[in-house]
Amino acid sequence: MDALQRVQKKGTVQPWRPQWEAQKIYLVGSKYGSKSTDNVQSPLISFIQMPGNLLKNDLSHCKKVVNRVTEVFREKHGFSRDIAVRAEKMFGDEWTTEFGSAVDTLFGNEEDLTCAVNGYAAFAIDSLRRQKKFELERKYEVKSYEQAAEEVYFNEKHMLEQYLPGLFLSHYLWPHHYRQLRYFKEFFVSSMQQSNADRFVEVGIGTGVYSRILLQEIPAVSGVGFDISTHSKTFTENHLRAFGLGDRYDVKLQNVLENTPQDEFNWLVCVEVLEHLENPLEFLCGLREMLAPGGKAFITAALNAANEDHIYLYENTGQVCEQLKEAGFVVEQYFYGTAYAPASPDLPVPAVVALIVT
Repeated sequence: MDALQRVQKKGTVQPWRPQWEAQKIYLVGSKYGSKSTDNVQSPLISFIQMPGNLLKNDLSHCKKVVNRVTEVFREKHGFSRDIAVRAEKMFGDEWTTEFGSAVDTLFGNEEDLTCAVNGYAAFAIDSLRRQKKFELERKYEVKSYEQAAEEVYFNEKHMLEQYLPGLFLSHYLWPHHYRQLRYFKEFFVSSMQQSNADRFVEVGIGTGVYSRILLQEIPAVSGVGFDISTHSKTFTENHLRAFGLGDRYDVKLQNVLENTPQDEFNWLVCVEVLEHLENPLEFLCGLREMLAPGGKAFITAALNAANEDHIYLYENTGQVCEQLKEAGFVVEQYFYGTAYAPASPDLPVPAVVALIVT
């Protein structure tokens, strides 16, 4: 019985316990090594505003937050009843502190936490249903970028109640997403720190998680983010203000496909935007124009992952690398991670690839 069947069985929602695969990091031309898995209708969401120096990020408090998240899942969404427990066991105290402090800062009261968990559950179930269909048809639903924008990015209720809280929590609750975050911190953020970077740009900010990490880890840096969604802009601005970082970041509502920024940046971030486009190569060429000579970019894509706004199907890492090469980038290294082990060798599994390019 697969995950979707467990969701549908007798109208109830049952636990889903996939077997997690180890994720791998690759340097171009050689394997760098494996990441161990041993440590391994609601109102619109509001935010708790609190200065960054007052964040409750001690381990004992964060464990209590994780326990409360688990309680809400078990009370309301049994199919994900132990998802936080598994992540905590898999990734250890570092994950507990990061996840606990993030949830406590953004969703610090009971109503907001319940709304966020409900949003994640709806986001996850919708993805499961679409993935099941994709496994049979091996193609995404035919949809234009304009359709996706109207149905998702410009839909306030959907964005703030489901899409954005679901996406935010998935950065920590989905192992391949969290491993990508770790890779980002270990290899891209550290490189920025060593170079004394003072400015960066993110294109397609989503919830602002990656920009927030840069602002937290590099106190001297400031950033600018581009997005087409007013609701992503609102979520990200509130997100960064809640962490006391809002004065170092500027969000611009701008479609860089239609109006490529004239400024050049030494550091560029673009997380899981490519699969949302009809012509990602054209977009990559625009990103290349934004990157200053000698600059470095962190660019990711989702592979074989059926979501409501995924348009362009990448089946493997090579397809992403080839487009980056055509756009004028040089790949330095990359990370590849799958969501779970396939039930059979020929079954497509959602995956991410994150590439550091120049």
